[in-house]
Amino acid sequence: MTTDIATPATATRAVTKKTRKRSGTKTPGAVLFFVAPFSVLFLVFYIVPILVAIYQSLLTVERQGTFGKPTEVFGGLVQYGRVFQDDAFWASILRVLGFGVVQVPIMLGLALLLALLLDSPLVKGKRFFRLAFFAPYAVPGVIAAVMWGFLYSPNLSPFTAITSEINFLGADLVLWSIANVVTWVFVGYNMIIIYSALLSIPTEIYEAARLDGASQARIAWSIKIPLVAPAITLTSIFSIIGTLQLLAEPQVFKSFTSAVTSTYTPNLLIYSTASVPNVNLAAAFSVVLALLTFALSFTVLKLTQRKAD
Repeated sequence: MTTDIATPATATRAVTKKTRKRSGTKTPGAVLFFVAPFSVLFLVFYIVPILVAIYQSLLTVERQGTFGKPTEVFGGLVQYGRVFQDDAFWASILRVLGFGVVQVPIMLGLALLLALLLDSPLVKGKRFFRLAFFAPYAVPGVIAAVMWGFLYSPNLSPFTAITSEINFLGADLVLWSIANVVTWVFVGYNMIIIYSALLSIPTEIYEAARLDGASQARIAWSIKIPLVAPAITLTSIFSIIGTLQLLAEPQVFKSFTSAVTSTYTPNLLIYSTASVPNVNLAAAFSVVLALLTFALSFTVLKLTQRKAD
C-alpha cells in the first residue's frame, strides 16, 4: 500500500494556484462594481462637458444674407483670436488676479491662525469654536452675498453711521467688499483642512519639544506650521481655482451697485456672452480660462514643492 505525500513546494504551488484562480474570478467584478458609478459620473459630468466646450469653441456662426438662417460651421481658431483681442476679458483676469494676491494670503493666514488656536492645549471649548468657525461655510454663497450686500448698502444697512461715510459698494471698494464675503465664507473650510492635518501629527513630537523647553508659540512656528505645509499648499490651490472662478458674489452685488458690470470677472463675462447668445465665443473663453487656471495652479504647486525640497 502506497500513499502520495505532497511536498511543501507542491502544496505551496497548489495554494497559490487556487488563490490566483479565486482572485481572478472575483476581484475584477468587485472592482468594476465599485469603480463604475464614479467612472460613469466622471465621464458624463466632467469629461464630456470639456470635450463639448472644446468642440463648440472651434465652431463659428455664419448667415446667408442679413436675415438668413444662422448655421454653425467649423471656424478653427477664429473664436480664440477674438478671445485674445477682447480687452474686457483680460481686464477681468487681471482684476481677479489682484483680488487673489490680497485675499488668498489673508484668508489662509486667518485659517492657519484659527487652526493653531484650536490645536492649542490652552484653548477651552474647542468643539464650540470649531463649529462656530466652520458655520459660515454652511451658508450658501448667494445667501452670504445677499446678506453682506444689505449690510454694505447705505439705505438698508443697520450700520448707517459707517456706510454713510464709507461707500463699500463704490468702484474703489466693491472688489474688496466681495473679498470680505469670500473670506468670511471660506476661512472655516480651509481651517478644517489645516486642523485635520494638525491632528495627524504624532503627540510624541510635541512632548519631546516641551522637554527641550519649547513654548507653545515655538512649537507652533517650528513644528506645526512646517508639518502642515502640504495642507496649506492644498488650500492654496483650491483658493486659486476659486478666485479665477469667482461668480456668485459679483453676480449678486450687481443688484446692489452699478460698479459691478457684466464683465467684472471672467465667469461673469462668460455667462453674459453665453446669454447673448454666443455659445461658441463663451466656450472659447471657458477653455482659455481653464488653461490659465491650470497653468497658475501648476506653477504654484511646483514652486511650493521646490521650496519644500
